[in-house]
Amino acid sequence: MDQSKIDALRAQPVPAFKHLIDGAHVAASDGGTMDVLSPINGKVLTTTAKGTVADMEAAIASARAAFDDRRWAGQPPAARKKVMMRWADLIEENALELAVLGVRDNGTEIGMALKAEPGSAAATIRYYAEALDKIYGEIAATPSDILGLIHKEPVGVVGAIIPWNFPMMIGAWKLGPALAMGNSVVLKPSETASLSLLRMADLALDAGLPPGVLNVVTGEGAVVGETLGLSMDVDVLVFTGSGGTGRRLMEYAARSNMKRVYLELGGKSPNIVFADAPDLDQAAKVTAAGIFRNSGQVCVAGSRLLVEASIHDEFVSAVTRAAEAMQVGDPLNVGTQIGAINSEVQLKANLGFVDTACAEGGTVVTGGRRILEDTGGYYMAPTIVTGVTRDVTIAQKEIFGPVLGVMPFSTDDEAVQLANSTVYGLAGAAWTANLSRAHRMVRDVRTGVMHINTYGGADGTVPLGGVGQSGNGSDKSLHAIEKYINLKTAWIKL
Repeated sequence: MDQSKIDALRAQPVPAFKHLIDGAHVAASDGGTMDVLSPINGKVLTTTAKGTVADMEAAIASARAAFDDRRWAGQPPAARKKVMMRWADLIEENALELAVLGVRDNGTEIGMALKAEPGSAAATIRYYAEALDKIYGEIAATPSDILGLIHKEPVGVVGAIIPWNFPMMIGAWKLGPALAMGNSVVLKPSETASLSLLRMADLALDAGLPPGVLNVVTGEGAVVGETLGLSMDVDVLVFTGSGGTGRRLMEYAARSNMKRVYLELGGKSPNIVFADAPDLDQAAKVTAAGIFRNSGQVCVAGSRLLVEASIHDEFVSAVTRAAEAMQVGDPLNVGTQIGAINSEVQLKANLGFVDTACAEGGTVVTGGRRILEDTGGYYMAPTIVTGVTRDVTIAQKEIFGPVLGVMPFSTDDEAVQLANSTVYGLAGAAWTANLSRAHRMVRDVRTGVMHINTYGGADGTVPLGGVGQSGNGSDKSLHAIEKYINLKTAWIKL
């Protein structure tokens, strides 16, 4: 990465952003705007439109009209593929601009942002573009005088609500399969990270996506998000975020048209380290990265460290050294390994969890405090807490910050019991040289993704989905397409 190019992009003023509705940039119907505070320095970066109920209703109507007249769904697969491939190319061509804009908005360190945001988004869009003309219907096994056909049709209008930690990456997880299958989409970004998604949507139009097929409305969840959830014209709702919001979206579906709702919610992922791990030093470094990169603001972050008792002190010391060696600071500095917390509200919540952990018997080994306060930004030292037991707050609640709780175990069964002792089931890991033990951990730990001798890095070829209160349905892989199609049977008497 070229620091001078990053600095030049950082110096550019950011224009005010409006909604994207029916292919046009439009202000809020009442003229309202929201300040965008950069977590780098706490200063106002720009403004976005503060959406109203009328704004969201207009976007939904635009998406419905686009679907009903088949301006996108009716195009041949080869034509849709061409547009989506061009979109991926444009994202890659503008990758540094998009990454810097996103970092100024949400605080992710630039090294991670460049790969995980435009890099991942382009790869995801391209993956589904390549797949869309390879999704076939079926011919059923029927009597000789009957032809049974199973058609795979787009569902219609998809409402997608995207979080602030990786808006482009997670946005592409929804947009890629939804658009590939011919649906129209209304996207609602997070209030604290909208800019890169709005820019990415503009690139979709530049690539040839017809107006109205993709609409983006910014604003408060309690206003535009609720309107999206309660709409009678939205057929599927997809969401990544908190369990509380996920529950409300399910309620909205029940109160409206019984739309399908797919949720990727929180996690309290266990990272289990056995004494026979192949390389404990490497495990310690990956463990630190698995919780502290992006300041712990990662849905699959390994926030619970379960360590075999015989190596507990040794391994905690190694993770502590790795954590303290990680550079926290300006996320637009190429040397920074841990960037900013997304908002002051999130920072205060993180620190509150540390106070609670200490009150409940935990011991802070390192971190536990706000740092770099003189910058005006929102930064927190990587934090490790030992003396954690299975039922305390830090072991049960998702923090979504750079806070690692450590628990010892003595047997394989105890490790599994601890791993499964929360309501969540999104990700996990086990470090062991014992092949049989590794497979038992994969089998017995209740989670959607289980890593062995690594943490993170699963690409778009495999699904990401949770069990328990971590949600339902899958993002990524060909399985994600299932959320965005209806099966229709044609029963034909010959």
